[in-house]
Amino acid sequence: MPTRDEQLAKANAPAQRAMQLHPYYHGKIQTTAKVPVKSLQDFSVWYTPGVAEPCKAIAADPCLVYEHTNKGNTVAIVSDGTRVLGLGDIGPRAAMPVMEGKALLFKYLGGVDAVPLCIDAETPEEMISFVRAIQPTFGGVNLEDIAQPKCFRILDTLRNDPNMRIPVFHDDQQGTATVLLSGLLNALEIVGKELRDIRIALVGTGAANIAVLRLLMASGVSMAQITATDVRGILHENRKDLRDESEDCPDRWQLCLQGNPDNRRGAIAEAMEDADVVIAFACPGPGVIKPEWVHTMADDAIVFACSNPTPEIWPWEAKEAGARIVGTGRSDFANQLNNSLGFPAIFRGALDVRAQTITDEMCLAAAHELATTGQERGLSEDTILPKMDDFEIYPREALAVGLCAIEQGVAQIEMSRDELEKTVRSRINTGREMIESMMEHGLIAPAPGQDE
Repeated sequence: MPTRDEQLAKANAPAQRAMQLHPYYHGKIQTTAKVPVKSLQDFSVWYTPGVAEPCKAIAADPCLVYEHTNKGNTVAIVSDGTRVLGLGDIGPRAAMPVMEGKALLFKYLGGVDAVPLCIDAETPEEMISFVRAIQPTFGGVNLEDIAQPKCFRILDTLRNDPNMRIPVFHDDQQGTATVLLSGLLNALEIVGKELRDIRIALVGTGAANIAVLRLLMASGVSMAQITATDVRGILHENRKDLRDESEDCPDRWQLCLQGNPDNRRGAIAEAMEDADVVIAFACPGPGVIKPEWVHTMADDAIVFACSNPTPEIWPWEAKEAGARIVGTGRSDFANQLNNSLGFPAIFRGALDVRAQTITDEMCLAAAHELATTGQERGLSEDTILPKMDDFEIYPREALAVGLCAIEQGVAQIEMSRDELEKTVRSRINTGREMIESMMEHGLIAPAPGQDE
């Protein structure tokens, strides 16, 4: 068993390595061609004069943009840098490393071409206008690291806009909630509890946990099962501050009215007492959740401490305090509940059927497919979900999402199950094989200190 110092050293190692490698590579993504160029003569087809013909075709029939360009496989990652990881409002420039990393994951895990667009925008209206304006170029938009409450307004406005013809998805909300629900379903399977019977403490009511709340409700959980906290303490019916803010986030006020049936007062400690599950998206720890609070939870407690880069409580501390299953957002600990298990596949499925939106039902389809895959692999207290390197999960999720979109009538392309599966597998495999081929041929240099 590693010592605490050894565990802390391991936990801090990725940050040190990141500071070495980011300046070495000057970022993580680049633009490369997908067509053959054997001589400059080829540009008479790829550019002028030949390119005028597809331009005229698209002008006559705008839907042909999907046939003649890469729009259908390109996603914009839009952020204002106001809520980056657990670092807070660090601005759009400082957000770029995260958005580039997101783009790399899109390509490697989903075969999706993604472009970081970190913008100076002061108001929700500016971001809404920006997303509307870039719609002709992209097949989808992934909102990322936007502070609440404006993130709710931006997403809800764009999802409900009849003039938006491409899906808009907030990964910190919908992607995170999808993966967390998968992990919760399998954790409950291990401890032998039913979703409808448990009591849940939500620590933090920002974008991630409000999205978790929405998916839990869509899965049959009632608000009466939930006690939530924010920076001012437990949500209850006398929280006038949240009543006054209900227009920005009505879910919080509904939690005040319908949640916390015991009418508890206090903060995180009081919310966690006797809870079967704690789901924390509050702020980076450690120390946000204390071991003695975990000790007061119900038997076979489940602790999901998900803030990045450091969870609200270290996993080993939660285990020592009596938690049976612990999950975090980090890949270097057991039970990673990272949205990377969700968003590449969700977009892959949505793009391949040209979905006009990404519905809650599509996210639920992804969550249940991910959970089922984990069950097939074999569950344990340290393995509630497949790991990110189980590449079979991505085509399976994408297929489930695409089929759900077709069933709901939000897809612009209808395919059979076999046709869609062939498409998603081909595109996902191509993205990963391209990166591996570039590494093999030296077009991506090996990292310093890494074996070639």
